[in-house]
Amino acid sequence: MASIRKTVHIDAPPGQVWDALRDVGALHTRLVPGFVTDTRMEGNTRVVTFGNGAVVREHIVGVDEERRRVAWAIVDAPFRHYSGVAWVEPDINGGSHFVWTVDLLPDELAGQIESMMSTGLQVIKQTQEARR
Repeated sequence: MASIRKTVHIDAPPGQVWDALRDVGALHTRLVPGFVTDTRMEGNTRVVTFGNGAVVREHIVGVDEERRRVAWAIVDAPFRHYSGVAWVEPDINGGSHFVWTVDLLPDELAGQIESMMSTGLQVIKQTQEARR
């Protein structure tokens, strides 16, 4: 199983970044505009349309207010397993530390997912820093 961990420093308060992350139905407007072009909620399932045209259905496993953590799973092809988690921590030097991890199968998709995560993190950083 491939395991990917990405982090980025964001020059914005943790409360602001968490408020955008926890709004699971507004990825396209609050967290990663452009990278994600539409988000629609169907119960606990988030239907996400990416800027490249890909559409995935993500089951929201949990939104943990205390840990500022969101967990989700993708159960559709091409994944045999996909577990994603993102959280926000205060950075000791000020601002926020955003962490995003993914465990997935098949391993062959890891390069594509890692590239998308890197792009997504840069959009999160730019979006949140512009809104502080």
